[in-house]
Amino acid sequence: MTAQTRPWETRSRALRAGGLGLCLFLAAIPPALAQTTSEIAPSVGIPSLVEPASLAPRVAKGDLPPVAERLPASPRVLPVTSSCPKDKAGGTLTTIGGSAKDTRLLAIYGYARLVGYDESYRIVPDILERFEVEDGRIFTLHLRKGMRWSDGEPFTSEDFRYFWEDMALNGEIAKFGPPAELLVDGEKPEVGFPDPYTVRYAWAKPNPGFLPSLAAAVPVDIFRPAHYLRKYHARYAEAAKLEERVKKAGQRNWAALHFKKDRAQRNDNIDLPTLEPWMLATEPPSERLVFKRNPFFHRVDAEGRQLPYVDEVALAVSNSDLIPAKVASGDSDLQAAYLSFSNYPFLKQGGKRQGYEVRRWTSGKGSHVTLYPNLNVTDPVWRDLVRKADFRRALSLAINRDDINRAIFYGLASPGANTVLPGSPFYDPALAASYAQYDPVLAGRLLDALGLTARNAEGLRLLPDGREMRIVVETAGEVPEQTDVLELVRDDWRKVGIGLLIRESQREVFRNRIKAGSTLMSVWTGLDNGLPTPMTDPEELAPSSAEQLQWPSFGMFEETAGTAGENAEEIADLPDLKRLLALRDEWRLARDDETRSRVWREMLAMNASDVFSIGIVSQVDQIVVVSDRLRNVPERGVYNFDPGAFFGIYKPDTFHFACDRPAKVAGSTP
Repeated sequence: MTAQTRPWETRSRALRAGGLGLCLFLAAIPPALAQTTSEIAPSVGIPSLVEPASLAPRVAKGDLPPVAERLPASPRVLPVTSSCPKDKAGGTLTTIGGSAKDTRLLAIYGYARLVGYDESYRIVPDILERFEVEDGRIFTLHLRKGMRWSDGEPFTSEDFRYFWEDMALNGEIAKFGPPAELLVDGEKPEVGFPDPYTVRYAWAKPNPGFLPSLAAAVPVDIFRPAHYLRKYHARYAEAAKLEERVKKAGQRNWAALHFKKDRAQRNDNIDLPTLEPWMLATEPPSERLVFKRNPFFHRVDAEGRQLPYVDEVALAVSNSDLIPAKVASGDSDLQAAYLSFSNYPFLKQGGKRQGYEVRRWTSGKGSHVTLYPNLNVTDPVWRDLVRKADFRRALSLAINRDDINRAIFYGLASPGANTVLPGSPFYDPALAASYAQYDPVLAGRLLDALGLTARNAEGLRLLPDGREMRIVVETAGEVPEQTDVLELVRDDWRKVGIGLLIRESQREVFRNRIKAGSTLMSVWTGLDNGLPTPMTDPEELAPSSAEQLQWPSFGMFEETAGTAGENAEEIADLPDLKRLLALRDEWRLARDDETRSRVWREMLAMNASDVFSIGIVSQVDQIVVVSDRLRNVPERGVYNFDPGAFFGIYKPDTFHFACDRPAKVAGSTP
């Protein structure tokens, strides 16, 4: 590469001016959105920067600019240090995944977001230098000057313009229009790009879910690497060359090719520039996927060392059933995925011998194991039945949660419904106990009152059309505990005249069957966020997404603004769904925490009473295995997908190997 063509030496392209003509007033930001300016303000004083040892040879050759030129003018300074000498760090951190698709875990763990949650669940700037919120509806985002993508190209407001104008508003790419999180009452925002480092979103009404959607484990990415994706876009690419690329990739058209190249959250395109701490360097599929450090990553430690400390992350792919045994053999430096609480005694035995520690982190899920009756199942007889609240209540009352807790979780879990956890301001023990007591007599009465009195010779109740009442519960087969729990539930339900069959399939098949209405009931975890605050969108408590297991078609209708799926408001036998949708709209328009809190409490109460999901046990610790060589990993933490991004909230880019214990050499085989 010549000096003239190095991306870090190119000038930023001329960007569109314009904007909204809005007054640039600084608004009072609610406490939940407070900025930790001590981490980001240039006035703090950026420490003298230190070149990572592994990148120094490339800098010496001229393949990379020095660290001072790779970082933005005001990098994010994290209040951490390494015990290693300033020019020593690195190594390869190995973890284990169940398939090549687990490349997406690194996009979650890395947790580089425009804004992100800190460990107190406040939203703070990360990729952004700062943000301003006016009246809950106008958001001004300030980028870090001089920040770059992993390939050295500038990261500017042009990347936001490309997403908005060339993707979100392009019907060939976004068939259903902009993401639902960018719509308020179906209305799009006004979006402006006043200068290369400023982006402004404005709605006519408040959009309290905007910042949380940017801070999510799988965020709404309102920017894209425009310089990379333009060559796959019909507006920019030369037609003949683009057609050639489409044919070579085996795609049906340019939009499909653009989508394939753009899947940042899947993290499976080695050419796609990223802002994450590590970037994919191995072409999937592979039994060992390597992620190399991003030389332009925007964070530094308190002593000026560019993060991440670890040079490489190696994702070793294995059969998911074998992962606990491999971890016990010392094959992973950091592992939580594919480990369950039942593995604790086994893993504990090998810790001292193999040089690792088994830690117990708190789960942030509303329920560890949850059953989801599918209100959109296509079978008309079953659909009529599962839409009756008393049927769902009977199923819940027939489960002996105390027995399940003792038999599978050593009595350490908390039996109860799928609701928020004690750490949330909305926790109510009455909701956790709602229809969660073991009362097979009452369950039987409810079933009888529904007219389900006829039985066959084996004692199984009969459906109105004469079929035996056998509920097929489908599982993705990734968590052995779920099957263990289902086997005990099967015994409990059999006592009230209901059979249970278990069907296992791969996750993608599992999800697709639910969306198609082929699945009657599924098993998964409960609320993703069991620790909500007033600023948390109560989207899990009302139809909002096609991914929701209890009402996928109703969720699809909301997600696509009515262009697909079923309208829950038109279903006469589910009147409470209309109220839940109205309450969520009320939360969106609320301007104070008092209103938001009232909405949360009413929605939680309705979900508990209607038993739209059947929680079984909660507060089951997540097992986290940490190598004795690895530092800066919290002894105790909350392991949760959203908010939290699993390890992401604790900044894995700050985890490092102890210098008094040899780390694996970058590029070595684990």
